[in-house]
Amino acid sequence: MSESEKKYFTHKGILFSPVGGNSVEILNYVEKEFQLFDDDVVTVTYPKSGTNWMLEILGLTQHGGDPSWVRSAPVWDRFPWIEVHDCLDKAKTSPPPRFLTSHLPFQLFPKSFIHSKAKIIYVLRNPKDVLVSSYHFSKFFKGFPDPGSMEEFLEKFLSGNVAYGSWFDHVRGWMELKDRSNFFMITYEELQQNLRGNVEKLCQILGKNLNSQQINSVVENASFQKMKDNNMSNFSQAPDFDHNKGKFMRKGISGDWKNHLTVAQNEHFDRVYQEKMQGIFSTPLWD
Repeated sequence: MSESEKKYFTHKGILFSPVGGNSVEILNYVEKEFQLFDDDVVTVTYPKSGTNWMLEILGLTQHGGDPSWVRSAPVWDRFPWIEVHDCLDKAKTSPPPRFLTSHLPFQLFPKSFIHSKAKIIYVLRNPKDVLVSSYHFSKFFKGFPDPGSMEEFLEKFLSGNVAYGSWFDHVRGWMELKDRSNFFMITYEELQQNLRGNVEKLCQILGKNLNSQQINSVVENASFQKMKDNNMSNFSQAPDFDHNKGKFMRKGISGDWKNHLTVAQNEHFDRVYQEKMQGIFSTPLWD
């Protein structure tokens, strides 16, 4: 049995880690029985796309820029992942409006969403940076096998032989909802380029009226350095990481892929991207 077979289980053709008590039974329950309510807000991402940054922004926005709440409990308690067994009870019992989190592809997401007004905030990131971030993450997260060389991991990533499956399939599936009024897409790069402007947009989505000072506080406290220093957000309290091998809050930048991919690897990635994502976006999201 290979190391990856020891670390993962497969559900409907997609790899998942059993860390956190995850199982086929939990995934089936979430898809078929988990009830989403009209006032729920669910942050959905492919892993390593800026999930925790968005959660920090949403938490600060919901609390008027006051950082005390995001410093009071681990992020997985504040915004429970619906498909993680250890978070499921928290997700079901959180007081409304519930702020939930998921990495699930759309076909495995709760079917109850289809007839609900629950808001989806879908965060996208340049897949080359997702690749690099996932590569480093895999080195110290105990639930994933060692990624091997970048060349080896690149092939796994492009073929979808990684946790939560193919980035391309994940994005294509969720983009089918882009015309729904309760689906909001934002990119990691947009957040970096204009955090304040996007906080103002999120206020509108959440129905929050924040004054200029409160928005300033959201922007300040959602900075990479503030999050890196916040032990409730930097995963330093999480038991499933070998913190001697890496840090959850690594760089928080765009374009780090240029420091890792060779010219040939980049061209290979571009060919696969063009083949798999043709017609998905009306304008290119990344250079």
